[in-house]
Amino acid sequence: MIIRAAFRRKGRVIPIVAALSLAMTSGAAPIQPSAQTTVRWRDSSMEEYRQHLSSLVGLVQTCAKGRDVKSCDPSLVGPDDNVPLADNANVERRLIRYGWLRVLLSKAEDPDQSVVQPASSGQRDSDKNAVVSPRPTTSQLLQDAEQRLKEDLAQASGPVSIAPAHAHERDTMKQVLAGPDFRNLEQPTVRDSMLEKVGNWLNRVFESAASLKARSAWVGRVLVWGFTLAVCVALVWGLLRLERRWRIRLTPEMDRPGDGAASARDWQLWLEDARKAADARQWREAIHFVYWASISRLESKRLWPADRARTPREYLALVAADDSRKTGLAQLTGSFERTWYGGRPASATDYENAERLASTLISVGAASSAANVSAVHEDRAR
Repeated sequence: MIIRAAFRRKGRVIPIVAALSLAMTSGAAPIQPSAQTTVRWRDSSMEEYRQHLSSLVGLVQTCAKGRDVKSCDPSLVGPDDNVPLADNANVERRLIRYGWLRVLLSKAEDPDQSVVQPASSGQRDSDKNAVVSPRPTTSQLLQDAEQRLKEDLAQASGPVSIAPAHAHERDTMKQVLAGPDFRNLEQPTVRDSMLEKVGNWLNRVFESAASLKARSAWVGRVLVWGFTLAVCVALVWGLLRLERRWRIRLTPEMDRPGDGAASARDWQLWLEDARKAADARQWREAIHFVYWASISRLESKRLWPADRARTPREYLALVAADDSRKTGLAQLTGSFERTWYGGRPASATDYENAERLASTLISVGAASSAANVSAVHEDRAR
């Protein structure tokens, strides 16, 4: 009796096992799948798509009546349809899948069972009298599938709706973007992206510090105070660097020449004017330009503070007695005063001697400029 009952419960398994045994013992070739099971999708026209939907409606109706393996074969669904969205030739297509229908047909041969969805443990503990809706049966799912296919067929049979061009909306958007609020909008630069990344990283650091503070108070406190200390040290270091830069910058600004000072004009320009005057055989003007070229060179090397009201003798008095440039500057000053202020006629020889003295002063001034600058700063400090 037990064996007979087992055969009754598993009556559908025995023919499958027998068929497999027969195929293995006879060495017959395996059954090839049909073309409908191998092809997954196909390019279909709207008319072919509508015909396919009509056949699927009939298939679901037949399956709902028979509820056996033959009438509910999933391979009868066929491949999916790749349907055009309009009647034009080169138009976008949409793939309509029927996998949900194949799964439903594969389970349609099972009898209907009203299964209640199990509630979670929290729901059972909180509300034991709550009513849980049962799962839909297979017959209900077949009816829903038939209704869905009919709705798709009705939609496919109606007129094809063309997407609007949205020309009015586009014009309105262009007018809004042309307004003053969006006039200075620019794409984010690399600097903006890097600053955003740094800001996000800082936010993550503070969030992690807050989470650590919730679990271990001392870890979060160390991170916060450490970051604050690092910011303060960086700020103090930046202020010190800025103060040092301004202090170095203020040193030459105290000696910045005025508009009438000799060093307000580059000494090479003075020397170029002297040579032009010499080419024109204007020796008196040439000696005048050579003298001021020397004064401009020495003054630019901080030998003395710039002063546009200083006389040639006052320039000479500012040079120390032990300075090697004292003698040359005295000779050049005397030649300049005799020809320019004394009205003595100058010659080519006088100009050549003045230019030689100026060249000596310029070369010696370049060599001893650093020592003179330090001496001037020491005198000011005193």
